[in-house]
Amino acid sequence: MSLDELIQAAHQLDETDLEQLLHQIVVLRASRKTQVLPEEEAQLLLKINQGVPADLRTRYQSLRQKREAETLTDEEYDTLIQLSNQIEQIGAQRLEALASLAQLRQVSLLDLMETLGIQPVSYV
Repeated sequence: MSLDELIQAAHQLDETDLEQLLHQIVVLRASRKTQVLPEEEAQLLLKINQGVPADLRTRYQSLRQKREAETLTDEEYDTLIQLSNQIEQIGAQRLEALASLAQLRQVSLLDLMETLGIQPVSYV
């Protein structure tokens, strides 16, 4: 199967299946790199590349839209807070893994992020 055929097939996947495919690709990539990378680096890279699960992200975005439209119930607001906390925790774990990898490689966090192609988040 060619790369173009793989990409076309990926376009047909729903969000959950696409997320699973991406996770499996990251695992495959990491396992190939473990032949070159020490185990600790490979594990940190897996944590860094693990994103917010698609179902959590979809539910969070849906509730944010309801909040912006001012149609959020109290129960939904509580759920939004819980989801926000979960997403924040995932982000914190990712940042912790990035910092550990930067320390392991003895480079600055920004240099590591640039090497990995990770853009710093701007909230302004």
